[in-house]
Order: sequence, then structure tokens, then C-alpha cells
Amino acid sequence: MRRIASILFLPLAAMAQATAAHTMAYGDVAAVIRFAPATGERVASARPSQRESAMTANPVRRKFGPFEVIDTTHATFSGATDGRTPAAFEAMMREFPNLATLEMAYCPGTHDDRANLRLGRMIRAHGLATYVPTGGYVASGAVELFIAGVQRYAEPTARFAVHSWEDYSGREPGDMPLSAPQNRAYLDYYRAMGMSEQEARGFYAMTNSVPFESYRMLTAAEMAQWIAYDPPASARIRAVALASGGS
Repeated sequence: MRRIASILFLPLAAMAQATAAHTMAYGDVAAVIRFAPATGERVASARPSQRESAMTANPVRRKFGPFEVIDTTHATFSGATDGRTPAAFEAMMREFPNLATLEMAYCPGTHDDRANLRLGRMIRAHGLATYVPTGGYVASGAVELFIAGVQRYAEPTARFAVHSWEDYSGREPGDMPLSAPQNRAYLDYYRAMGMSEQEARGFYAMTNSVPFESYRMLTAAEMAQWIAYDPPASARIRAVALASGGS
């Protein structure tokens, strides 16, 4: 297997004009693939003052890597994933087995695509709903994690960003057969998340229509054209809205 080179983040001043990368390897194939389209901004979730008050008052509040348990049924996820994130998630679920909803406030992508897709399958296996709050931002590899929810909902002002991946030699998905391991990994994942083969191919083609060095920003309504949402009043997602100070 080819050794994967280390990837460094760009300086903050350069983030607005560039895209960082994460790595994936399949057998003898190593690739530098998609990470967050860098906008240079953090996006706060809804009503932070009310949420912070509720979190401070909650005796079970605990952090596990990029995850934070707010109460026994609700955890938040903020930041990028890496090779350690699946273990952090598993530790959280062992300690809080009744968690039902994962709120995604600011999720710019991943450093390790294999770990990211494994995490998505874990989210689905544990039966969690995924929820993007008002002003939330979910990009690149984190979109795969949003898809993993058994129930999914995004508030109207949530934003999603997608783009293609690129390997070390500069190839993007269209430069190799759809049956290539790099492409098949995504299609198989989307199928495991409930898409038909046609839906998986359509969604994958949409994300790959944008070059690696750019990105396509989608509103919550635009993303809903590709990923089915559940009603916001569903039990699990409703619990998140209430915990966030919603009505």
C-alpha cells in the first residue's frame, strides 16, 4: 500500500480562497479527497445563549472528541473528523446508549475518508437522527454523515457545501470508471444509507460536478431535493429543537 502523505491545513488567511484535503486509501490506491470548502467563517447554531444556559445546567454534559453530550438523548457534533473519531463516537454510545439525535452545527469535513464513512455506518447502526440547526454548516465529507441519520432534518437557513475529490496524480472521479474502488466506495455507502442505485449515482454525480478546487453551496431546500427529510416535529428531531431553545 502506498504511504499517504501528511496533509497540513492552510493558514487562516488563505482559507477563503482554498480547499483543504483529506486522505483515503483502497488497497494499493491512495487518494487525496474532499474536505471542507473553506469559507473562512464559523457558523453558530441557533440561540446560543439559551443553549449554553441549558448545557451548563445539565449534569450529564460530556465531550468525546468532536461530540458533546447535552442530555441523555441529544448530542452535538462540531468540527472535522479524523481516524480517531469513530472510537470517540463508540465510547460516547457506550456511556450514553439512549442517545437519539446528533445535531450538526459546524461540520467542515474530514481528514480521513475511510474513518468518515465508517463513522456514518455507525451513526446509522445506532439509529441516530441527524439535525442541522438554524445557521448550521455541513460540508464535504460531513454531508455523508448527515445522510447517515435514520431521520434527517435541516432548518431553512442551514447550508451544505459539496465538491469533487482529487487523487495525488490530479485525477478526479470522472477520470476513472464508476466501478473504480474510489467511486464505488461512495456509491456503496449511499446504497447502505437507503438510496437506490439511481439515486446514489445521481447524488454522486451532482457532488462531482464541482471541481475539487471549488465548491457548490446548497441551501437546506436544495439539499432536500437530493436527501429526503423527515418532518421536523418527529420525536427525535423535536427533542433537539426544544433543547436548542426552539418552540
